[in-house]
Amino acid sequence: MIVDSLHNAKKYYDLHPNFRKAFEYVQQNDISALEEGTFEIAEGLKVIVIVGEGTTRDESIKGFECHDQNIDIQISIKGPETFAWKPREKCISPNGDYSNERDVRFFHDKPDMFFQLQGEQFAILFPEDVHAAMIGEGLLKKIVIKVKI
Repeated sequence: MIVDSLHNAKKYYDLHPNFRKAFEYVQQNDISALEEGTFEIAEGLKVIVIVGEGTTRDESIKGFECHDQNIDIQISIKGPETFAWKPREKCISPNGDYSNERDVRFFHDKPDMFFQLQGEQFAILFPEDVHAAMIGEGLLKKIVIKVKI
């Protein structure tokens, strides 16, 4: 997992061939004006704009998840937004089977830590990062960029 400010995004361009495209998209567009929904921005890059009421830690952890086929770049637009996190290698209690169609695996495990993103901050969550998001109060807005592995 990586947590940083959009100001430092260039530092991560070389980690994956599509990271440059993802962060350039964010820099070249007014992400605060994006409408809720899902759309492709390039081959292997999908943007999901999420607007919703924040949830409690307990409610959010019910969706404690990770992905096998995608890396998430999650960017807070309106927050703050709190995330739960635990390394996948320490998760021992699956919550159902992996869904290839949705690229998601859920766990019953408890997180090791919580962290918070403010506006203009992001988290890069790799397949080994089990996470839950949208923890907070009031209306939250974010984008998730799915980067195909």
